[in-house]
Amino acid sequence: MTVELGVLGSIEVGVDGRLVDLGHARQRLLLAALLVDVNREVSIGQLAERLWGEEPAQRGTLYGYLSRLRQALAVAEGVDIARRSAGYVLAVDPAVVDLYQFRDLVEQARRADGDEQASALFGRAVGLWRGEVLAGVGTPWSSAVRACLHHERLAAELDWADVRLRLGQHSGLLPVLRARAGEHPLDERLAGQLMLALYRCGRTAEALGHYQYTRGLLVEELGIDPGPALKRLHQQILTADPALAPGTGVRARSAPAATASVPVPRQLPAPSGLFTGRTRELAALSAALEGQADSGGTVPISAIGGMGGIGKTSLALHWAHHRQRLFPDGQLYVNLHGFGPSREPVPPAVAVRGFLDALGMESAAVPAEPDAQAALYRSLVADKQMLVVLDNARDSAQAIPLLPGSPGCMVLITSRHQLAGLVTTHGAKLLTLDALSEIEARRLLTRHLGEHRLGAEPDAVTAILKRCAGLPLALSIVAARAAIQPRLPLAHLAEELSEADTGLYAPDFGGASTDDLRTVLSCQ
Repeated sequence: MTVELGVLGSIEVGVDGRLVDLGHARQRLLLAALLVDVNREVSIGQLAERLWGEEPAQRGTLYGYLSRLRQALAVAEGVDIARRSAGYVLAVDPAVVDLYQFRDLVEQARRADGDEQASALFGRAVGLWRGEVLAGVGTPWSSAVRACLHHERLAAELDWADVRLRLGQHSGLLPVLRARAGEHPLDERLAGQLMLALYRCGRTAEALGHYQYTRGLLVEELGIDPGPALKRLHQQILTADPALAPGTGVRARSAPAATASVPVPRQLPAPSGLFTGRTRELAALSAALEGQADSGGTVPISAIGGMGGIGKTSLALHWAHHRQRLFPDGQLYVNLHGFGPSREPVPPAVAVRGFLDALGMESAAVPAEPDAQAALYRSLVADKQMLVVLDNARDSAQAIPLLPGSPGCMVLITSRHQLAGLVTTHGAKLLTLDALSEIEARRLLTRHLGEHRLGAEPDAVTAILKRCAGLPLALSIVAARAAIQPRLPLAHLAEELSEADTGLYAPDFGGASTDDLRTVLSCQ
């Protein structure tokens, strides 16, 4: 019998290639709470905290979960949950647990005699990851474990990249390092690896630009200059030091990128991991880009309109992230705060200045006049393939100075207004978002809370869906309240929304989104 236990992705137990039914999410989380301390005793108090956080301990429920989990694992030979004086132990050979396999392979790779062997071992270790750690569960403990293991994986990936660079695999490694540097822009070691790969690929200007970008970020975010290793690598690239040639055994130790000469900005915020639906709208955005050849040399512009909370930004970012490869010269992003309750709209001149910084312009080289700055911005992106995302624009006048002049670029604009001026003067394509369909709204709520919880209170779910009226923001705020209070009945949330509907009061769901929810509900 072959038994496999996994947490580097969804929480799974496999027996001879078939998954064991472990029950609902909380029960799977209980298995993970024991698995991360395999063959070590975990107290009842620790288990309760890992499952319910700061909520009162539910020991009776916990014992029920343990009993059912034991029954489920009965088919897995060599796996046993044993009672101890103060808690429980999951007794199993660590070699069948993917987390311990990963750690063992990484340790072997770091002790390997040669780089070829080390690279193969690192590859096997990283290949064990099936997705997000502990996928499908969300508690303070699981989030902390997820973050910790993410750092373990990143450390292994950085070590593996050093090995591959020594093996002369810089060309194949470059796309991976670009993506990784975008996720960890303050990691100096990673920046150094990317700079070295760029340099070895004959892209010296980009390597130097990445140094300037990283230096700027470190100064702005942390108030520090790059460390000695990154400075030394920068100097070696400037002087074309022969020691940087492939096969010289150089170890990169540095952080991320954009340049004063050939910058590659990657400014898109992270997309929503729960994006749902919008198939027609995504196709329309792609069609606008595909019609670029027939645009007569103009910049393709798509303006996404709709009421607050309808999901304009989520749509734009979801599409943009899935099309990044079509814009190899980078992506620029700015939130223009056209309708923010707590701040004034961003003046176009301020946004242009931000783009110039992102494109690597030294302050001394930027002209003082706003019109000259806008002209410089258009010059820098001329003949490039770039995506420009202008989020939350107040009106056409705020957006027009930020439009590039090169037909190789594309612009996405979101606004609560229709921006008819852009249609008239620049041929923009308008895309108006409607509410999610009932099926899409239910799917979004399910992705937040899971089938089990929704299935337990179908009437309450129907009431919540009706009141939220297919607005993604309203659904997400309500789901967030339910997620952080897993014992709170959905019927209670439905009742609060119903009372808001009658005008008795506006529900206080906590956090910065409260006003957003009140605003969204009041618009119906």
